[in-house]
Amino acid sequence: MMKIFKTPSLLLLVTISFLVIATNAQNTNQDFLDTHNTARAQVGVANIVWDAAVAAYASNYANARKADCNLVPSGGTLYGENLAKGSTATFTAIAAVNLWASEKIYYNYTSNSCIGAHECKHYTQVVWSNSVKIGCARVQCNNGWYFVNCNYDTPGNKAGEYPY
Repeated sequence: MMKIFKTPSLLLLVTISFLVIATNAQNTNQDFLDTHNTARAQVGVANIVWDAAVAAYASNYANARKADCNLVPSGGTLYGENLAKGSTATFTAIAAVNLWASEKIYYNYTSNSCIGAHECKHYTQVVWSNSVKIGCARVQCNNGWYFVNCNYDTPGNKAGEYPY
């Protein structure tokens, strides 16, 4: 006689549903904003605000990357840009912005440069004081990975200028 256990299946379904809801809860426009503004506040830079036109640009580009998820710059000159990708659903808006902000340790304000061969320009774009508007997007690519991009108006990382 075969026994059917419905409780474990129900528990699995509830667990998966919770993970989907929790992951989606970390991908809102406000999540992008809050995470950026936390990094900006640490260096005394005013909050950045969400902009529908910048967000439309970001969304269009993110959707164009769904086929391959490659970190290829959009090539536009109107906005600054940060790109990231992750292999699991836990790579959220918050995780992407925190990844860029984590480059802070490689930025030397005195010399206005990255330390050694380390990357820090994603961080400086996040905190660029003249960037006052943002739009971001997150998509799941055809290969199962997640592509996240943020665009900034005005662009940062201008040669010879300090971010703040």
